Amino acid sequence: MSAKFYTLLTDIGAAKLASAAALGVPLKITQMAVGDGGGVLPTPSAQQTALVAEKRRASLNMLYIDPQNSSQIIAEQVIPETEGGWWIREVGLFDDAGALIAVGNCPESYKPQLAEGSGRTQTVRMVLITSSTDNITLKIDPAVVLATRKYVDDKVLELKVYVDDLMAKHIAAADPHTQYAPKESPTLTGTPKAPTAPAGTNTTQIASTAFVQAVVTALNNALALKAPLASPALTGTPTAPTAAQTVNNTQIATTAFVKSAIAALVASSPAALDTLNELAAALGNDPNFATTMTNALAGKQPLDSTLTALSGKTASDILAYLGMSDASKRNGITGALSGSGYIKIPVLIGSVERVFIIQWGTVSNGGSGISGSTTFPVVFPSACLGGSFGPLDTENGGFSVSFNQRTNSGFTAVFRDVSNSPYPHVPNRLQTTVYLVYGY
Repeated sequence: MSAKFYTLLTDIGAAKLASAAALGVPLKITQMAVGDGGGVLPTPSAQQTALVAEKRRASLNMLYIDPQNSSQIIAEQVIPETEGGWWIREVGLFDDAGALIAVGNCPESYKPQLAEGSGRTQTVRMVLITSSTDNITLKIDPAVVLATRKYVDDKVLELKVYVDDLMAKHIAAADPHTQYAPKESPTLTGTPKAPTAPAGTNTTQIASTAFVQAVVTALNNALALKAPLASPALTGTPTAPTAAQTVNNTQIATTAFVKSAIAALVASSPAALDTLNELAAALGNDPNFATTMTNALAGKQPLDSTLTALSGKTASDILAYLGMSDASKRNGITGALSGSGYIKIPVLIGSVERVFIIQWGTVSNGGSGISGSTTFPVVFPSACLGGSFGPLDTENGGFSVSFNQRTNSGFTAVFRDVSNSPYPHVPNRLQTTVYLVYGY
């Protein structure tokens, strides 16, 4: 009796399998489809490129070599209870390119849907016989969530054996928790953490970095209120011990010490007043010293009066009156007059003195391209306020130049050729222009 139900390779599948064997590139079988054969049991044909009446196509749930026969590859697909409402009479395997590799028929089976009042999870299995399984990649999509009961039971058993083995090794180990530090003399690694103790704690508790930083901050704040030993700058009303009148060294002299020393000087003999004699000699022993000083002060301009001596004077007269040198009469403008130069002009804005700077030079795109850079003759101390570009080349149609990036020390310019459309476009020849910038 001839076989009624069977599976065979399609011509496409046979060709791809032969190519895989020849080139050493495994064939990737990824999907399975089922159909109802158009209402009748179909006869598989090697010339088929699709099922007669496909009802469902999805990724394989399992693809493996038959453990009982190494020349057989078993492909399985699980159809959930939520899908159905059709008969299953034909099955097909597809590769990752969507080509039908193998086709077969099967005993008629109705796959119900839950909405019909009955449902079941159905596993469709297809066996593919080949001379060498090395030419087929046995891989399924790990995102597929449905599995057969046998697959789940095998995995549960495999996991149980693995867990039992781990637990046995854990119990038998002398120190199963090597990731934990011992209580006695631990050697911590990584970034261990501990609670931060309250300020003022003085125990064997571990000090966190936050605790140490708080102590250091408090200590620095306290030291900031102390004067250094070398050249202290005391404020307020500092006090010091009052030395005895006979002391003559580097000890600090208090106001009490000084007052007592002056009182002793006033009450002493004239011979003790040699210091006053030396002061008189330094002043020339002028018997009319008071008159001399009064006359000298009379020639000075009063602080609270109008400078009448300067009324109606020219700038030169005022400078002469003030005793200023010729250098003060110059305007102070400096610079470098050349093809790339600058001028510095001192100005006084309110009470703020500034130096206004004007600079000039040339910039080019280096032969072709959209940009060119240059450095100013001198750096603007505060800011480059703006600038402009000089006459442009109009002999060959002209070009435009604009600032792209401007700093206190130089700038980058953007060149755009406007001689040809479309406008603008990237220049393809040397373009040079002059610039003028200003700032302070």
